[in-house]
Amino acid sequence: MYSGLYHTIIGQSHVAKGTVCQDASGFKATEYYALAVVADGHGSKKHFRSDIGSKYAVAATLEAVAEFYEDPEEFEANLEEDPKKVIRKLEKNIILRWNTSVREHFRQHPVTDAERLPFTDEQFRAIRLEQIYGTTLIAAILGREFTFGIQIGDGSLVVIDEDAEADMPIIDDESAPANLTASMCNSNAIDLFNSFYMPDQALAVFVSTDGLYTSFRSGEDFLDYHTIIASHLDKPAAFNAVVKKNLTKRTHFGTQDDISLSVAYNLEMLDDGITELKKQVERNKLRAEMRRAEHQAKIAKQRLKHIRRLQETEE
Repeated sequence: MYSGLYHTIIGQSHVAKGTVCQDASGFKATEYYALAVVADGHGSKKHFRSDIGSKYAVAATLEAVAEFYEDPEEFEANLEEDPKKVIRKLEKNIILRWNTSVREHFRQHPVTDAERLPFTDEQFRAIRLEQIYGTTLIAAILGREFTFGIQIGDGSLVVIDEDAEADMPIIDDESAPANLTASMCNSNAIDLFNSFYMPDQALAVFVSTDGLYTSFRSGEDFLDYHTIIASHLDKPAAFNAVVKKNLTKRTHFGTQDDISLSVAYNLEMLDDGITELKKQVERNKLRAEMRRAEHQAKIAKQRLKHIRRLQETEE
């Protein structure tokens, strides 16, 4: 009933600096649900084990969702009755699992002299254990009668509905106060999650770290990209290879950051969905041409104003 894929590609900026990939991704499908998940470890100095933290965030999400689905009928009934309550419980479960994992890792692997070296004594004492492993997290779940997702930190979640329309139901980091990055390592992480729920099956869901979004010129182009790649879901082998190649190429644009993308889609909706997706791709092309024309007209108008100002100055 469900299928999907996931890829994590190291960013060109990380390659140039010789730093590790801090992203992680995962996917799982059962007869009851499909789950797509990505995490992006923080790049600042105090999060020096964020590459491990991101992997634990993905693992914690896969495990938590599986536990909630141990009784599918009960879980689906509870979710339908009170989606906010159930989703918040899931978020708490993920946080608990992640905290347990990073603390156990820290116990087994104390901070080394090399990790300690960049900090003064005062700086190091100010770092909480969880901050060392700081990471974002985004997950989307396709169920039999619903679609929902959770997010803490930046990155993107895109839903393609049965009409082949692409949408971002969560605006990244919207719960974080000014100057605070929402993160799994925050002591109030549960209050920094954003979520969405729709009582309908989606055709596909995509979750990606912010390295993908920043490789596009606009949000419209970003959504159009998802429609284009979704239109090839009926050819999974070719789709997998093309997506990996494209993500690798995109690490050369924008911030040149690591990129992770995970996709889950409904096989039963795919036959009719592909036809609609291809139509949507053509509609998006026309819209993109209109946007380009409007942009060029705006530039031409600005140039004309500039020329007039220069002429007025000369007179």
